[in-house]
Amino acid sequence: MNNSPIAASFLGMSLNTPVMGASGTFGFGIEYADFLQPEQIGAIISKGITPLPRAGNPGVRIAETPAGMLNCIGLENPGVEVFKKSILPNVVAWKVPLIVNMSASTVEEYGRLAEQLDVPGVAAVEVNISCPNVKEGGIVFGTDPQAAAAVTAAVKAHTKKPVIMKLSPNVTDIVSMAEAVEAAGADAVSLINTLTGMAIDIQHKRPLLGNITGGLSGPAIKPIALRMVWQVAKQIRIPVLGMGGICCWQDVVEFMLAGASVVAVGAYNFLQPTALADIAAGLEAYCRREGIFHIQEIVGKIND
Repeated sequence: MNNSPIAASFLGMSLNTPVMGASGTFGFGIEYADFLQPEQIGAIISKGITPLPRAGNPGVRIAETPAGMLNCIGLENPGVEVFKKSILPNVVAWKVPLIVNMSASTVEEYGRLAEQLDVPGVAAVEVNISCPNVKEGGIVFGTDPQAAAAVTAAVKAHTKKPVIMKLSPNVTDIVSMAEAVEAAGADAVSLINTLTGMAIDIQHKRPLLGNITGGLSGPAIKPIALRMVWQVAKQIRIPVLGMGGICCWQDVVEFMLAGASVVAVGAYNFLQPTALADIAAGLEAYCRREGIFHIQEIVGKIND
């Protein structure tokens, strides 16, 4: 039994820390083996997996912004079969809980992909219905409660793994989205995904990104993410996986006070590859200073 004050539980997973590596920023986890020990990581959320291999978007894919970055990678990945055969065994050997992020273009495809990922070594699936840098599919599901619910139901019908629905912040009512996927059977929600943004190359008078728009991440989006986690956590009964601009242990405390049971660190991994370990160490020191025996005691304890 792990007696550390930052040991956490999430969807049946026993975690050494409530801090995970967010999808799209942490590869398949093993890429960080030179920087982190397995026990320093709560869980790995894989880069997005699709039914078939994807080359991603052409042109410029990343642009730095004040306090953040834009990306339009376009879900570049080897496809589910290559993932299961060539990548999953290596990740399993690292002995860190693996949540597989998955994305598809139709409700039926989401169901089939969930079935393909219902295999040993996968602890849960995170269903991406909100990717803002892919032209087809995701964004439609991520902004319509009925469509989001349909995807949720299809995935739940084809897997025995816990299902986490990743919600888009590019909506007018995030709570209605969360309530819709909860009603359709989601086991948890993760939020937020990136915000849609763009950058312009003033020398050539054209969009800088090859996809024109992309997903904004980094510290700039933290206040929005925090507000949405707080709104959603008050209205649903399933747990919230919080993310969006987390860069330090203080950010984690804020998200947990707002209602997140666990959190994921995204863009900051690019700047500091030891981020998960650094944040976990700071979080443990905070707990010991404050006399907190279990970090999840603070979840939702904001005095609002």
